Amino acid sequence: MKAIGFKTSLPINESESFIEFETPIPEAKGRDILVKIKAISVNPVDFKIRQNSAKDTVLENPKVIGWDATGTVEAIGEEVSFFKPGDEVYYAGDLNRSGSNSEYQLIDERIVGLKPHTLSNAEAAAMPLTALTAWESLYDRIRINNQKDSGKSILIIGGAGGVGSIAIQLAKKVSGLKVITTASRPETKDWCKAMGADVVVDHKNLVEEVRAAGFKEVDFILDFVDLNSYWDNLVELIKPQGHIVSITGSATPVALNKLKNKSVTFSWELMYTRSMYQTDDMGEQHHILNKLAELFDNGTLKTTLNTTLNGFTVENLKEAHRLLESGKTIGKVVIEY
Repeated sequence: MKAIGFKTSLPINESESFIEFETPIPEAKGRDILVKIKAISVNPVDFKIRQNSAKDTVLENPKVIGWDATGTVEAIGEEVSFFKPGDEVYYAGDLNRSGSNSEYQLIDERIVGLKPHTLSNAEAAAMPLTALTAWESLYDRIRINNQKDSGKSILIIGGAGGVGSIAIQLAKKVSGLKVITTASRPETKDWCKAMGADVVVDHKNLVEEVRAAGFKEVDFILDFVDLNSYWDNLVELIKPQGHIVSITGSATPVALNKLKNKSVTFSWELMYTRSMYQTDDMGEQHHILNKLAELFDNGTLKTTLNTTLNGFTVENLKEAHRLLESGKTIGKVVIEY
């Protein structure tokens, strides 16, 4: 089968930042399913791993990355119970295993869902990683209760990105929250409004603009951009006994002591935790993806696909990484095979 990977970390404009190669089609065993891939999407995690995982070294075998895909189940392991050959599926993958930038991929059935019927392969491929991240942030970390919390306020830092785009929809259309989000360009502001945001503010004057919109403080905050850059603003804007969730990590320690007087809860969110540590509830991602598929199929949610590149080629994978590295993408970038 064809796969595209890299042997060393190079700038994306270098000729061998990605290379095409042939490798055997793997065999499904245990709880693995073998998927013939039809479309993939690219996320910031892709270019960050490409840039950093093979610095100052040359790997013997190319590293294949990629963590969003749709495709058809070709074969199943002997312990598989959720799927059968021929099923159309979508999933976000596992950091510990070979990625989706290939013609076929082995994936544990517990982190795979049935593809939404109403979405094309490209539209569905845009969703797993970001939708799982947004869902877990809202319902596993904050533990939003749709009845108790409806009408409360949430501030989303980075509303036009992949995770922000679907988080806006879940917060507004599923949980009935009042959604404030950041965006700075006319096109990103329009995108956030189209996703369902009630208020769009400029991150450059965050506290002032949130308060000018009528919110002295907010109940919940999701950070999808850069936690340390916004930390003091978030501390000021979060309500006493509120909850902040971040997916961005931190190069320097976070001053959690600033939350003490307000008794605020802080949580990290990493979509890969369940698969990385083979947690007891790893299969929950299968169920979340199926719930999300129902929400897409009944029209509650819509895909955040914004750019489609046609053809599984080195050139298209490089272009997708260039777009993500620019920091100016809106919604999701997908490569359709």
